[in-house]
Amino acid sequence: MQERRRIAAYGWCADEAGRVLLVRGRRAAGDPTGDPASDPAAGFWRLPGGVVRHAEHPADTVVRECAGRTGLAVAVAGIRAAVADLTAVDPADAAGPVHTDRLVFDVTVPGDLPLAGGAPPSGACGGDGPGELAWCTPQEAATLPLVPFTAELLGLPVPPPPAGPPSGVPVEPAVPESADRRQRFAAYGLVTDPDGRVLLTMIAPGYPGAGLWHLPGGGTDHGEQPVDGLLRELVEETGQRGRVDRLILADNLHNPGAVGPEGRPLDWHGVRVIYRVLVDEPTGPVVTEQAGGSTASAAWFTYSQLSGLAMTDVAVLATGWAVG
Repeated sequence: MQERRRIAAYGWCADEAGRVLLVRGRRAAGDPTGDPASDPAAGFWRLPGGVVRHAEHPADTVVRECAGRTGLAVAVAGIRAAVADLTAVDPADAAGPVHTDRLVFDVTVPGDLPLAGGAPPSGACGGDGPGELAWCTPQEAATLPLVPFTAELLGLPVPPPPAGPPSGVPVEPAVPESADRRQRFAAYGLVTDPDGRVLLTMIAPGYPGAGLWHLPGGGTDHGEQPVDGLLRELVEETGQRGRVDRLILADNLHNPGAVGPEGRPLDWHGVRVIYRVLVDEPTGPVVTEQAGGSTASAAWFTYSQLSGLAMTDVAVLATGWAVG
């Protein structure tokens, strides 16, 4: 079965009254019929956002999608959540369900001014305002048909997903991933022990960044939640068992000429989330993944030992965040 995946990013915009901005699904772009039934998600409410394009930072996706769907010029304030789900495009489709990794960012509206169309919507939740927008408290949103990930983030019971394309993702023509263009979602950890040491892994020969010290973690499996993938990778790469404290960062990497085990340059786009992870009972790090994996070794370091250490960009970013 083919494992189909995509990455999407959304904005969480809340006002002082605790209302969250939602948008309602619309028909597929370019559909000449105007028939709402052409969009199986039409009528369902969700956070504003959409699919992350190749090489696009997820935060830029949120800004672009919010402008297009709400007319608001938003600013991204930080990462709020990372979740994943499986949605069947068609129950009869032999290719199986689509895995969507969803990043949710806190956003603000500078000056409370929209790009176009007058003042931000302020009518009753679920109203048919311009652009199908509404400001809703979680209690008000409970009365609306919501896509599952939005209901979950609002702390509401998760409804069954609507049939059709992945819920909460704008209906767009599917673009197959080319042999030389890859998009990958990964979860990494800034892992520390009770003594304040940091756990790092060394990238094995034959992989991009070989010989550099890296954060534990890696690509998630099809159908796997980011936190579950990170804790699995932590055991495989270091032999440690940790607990996730919180989500701290989202990072983006575009390398149009990455050379890995494939032996040829790839146009590589990586979207990465970083969690704060605590190991309460540290042991000597041991790589337990199968031979030929991307991890050569692992070790604990004090923060003073990190100075001058050859590290990947994401490891520098995460350890710098901790020091700062």
